[in-house]
Amino acid sequence: MTSAQLLARVKKGAAPAVLLLLGPEAYQRSRIKREMAALVPEGAVTEHDLTQVTLAEVLDDARSLSLFAADRLIWVANAEAALPRGRAAAAEEEGETETGGSGGAASGPGALAAYVRDPTPGAVLVFEASRYDFEGDDKRKLERAAKFYSAIADVVELRRMAAQEARREAEVLAAQAGVSLDADALDLLVEALAADLARIAVEIEKLALYAGGRKVEVDDIAALVPDARASSIFALVHALGRRDRARALEILDTLTREGEYLPLALAFLSTQFRLALAAREAGLKSAGQIQGHFTRLGIPMWGSRAEQVYQTAAKFGQPQLERAMKLIFETDRGLRDARPDDRVVMEQFILKLVS
Repeated sequence: MTSAQLLARVKKGAAPAVLLLLGPEAYQRSRIKREMAALVPEGAVTEHDLTQVTLAEVLDDARSLSLFAADRLIWVANAEAALPRGRAAAAEEEGETETGGSGGAASGPGALAAYVRDPTPGAVLVFEASRYDFEGDDKRKLERAAKFYSAIADVVELRRMAAQEARREAEVLAAQAGVSLDADALDLLVEALAADLARIAVEIEKLALYAGGRKVEVDDIAALVPDARASSIFALVHALGRRDRARALEILDTLTREGEYLPLALAFLSTQFRLALAAREAGLKSAGQIQGHFTRLGIPMWGSRAEQVYQTAAKFGQPQLERAMKLIFETDRGLRDARPDDRVVMEQFILKLVS
């Protein structure tokens, strides 16, 4: 089930008796917790951490009837901590019971399955397993956690948001906060914070106070976002896309003073100009065509990002873009030389590029 489906059930007063939140996406997890806590009386929310208490203690608490509230929310963090370790984990891998693991243990899946079959009326028990991701090395660990809690029928997968999805959500959050964001500034905010909506929500709240009702632009993001170095890299891309030499050199100065790793800035620039050159070579005439073309190729591309590529392609002709790629290659080689002055190498690149 998705977080939206769960929230729809919660709003109808049909929250599941036992729920597993699986995955690292923090914003939706916080939203679920907030919505579910609103359904129970004040003071009827109990929080446990399985790094500090056992699963058996949590289940005992869930079975206890409260004298003060008929409805309770029991929120359990670090659900992965209950998984068997060492020899117990090896035994679990070799043979599993009907409950999905070492079912006979008093604090294992067997005890959880027994509770799921007969949950306490009025109590909602939520397990939060947020340590592992759905991709890469974490995938097997996540699958093991899901197997341990397999007795729970209601599972919400909280996957990390794609950039395009996070951007749509960020637009909604900005509108709710009364913040007017320039399209490029919104892209910069999403990219600088790696599409982490929980962090984006915090920064939008700060921007609402910082901007004071005026429109937020790229320079505001670079000045205010904690990851100012990464933000400044994107601002450099933006300035070069406008062929604004003075602003580009100013941003380079900021990056240098903050100790930014300049080859990383060059890598971002390479991506921007490579996409613009590909758009030129494909004969794409609008941001819409660029978005459709790269999306079909499997390259993430949303509207305003496509507009950025289009603007860069419009301001640099194909010969200039080809020259830019050659300059990037030469600059990259220069940055790899023995004891190079990275700032001087990047200044030469900027001056040649916008000349």
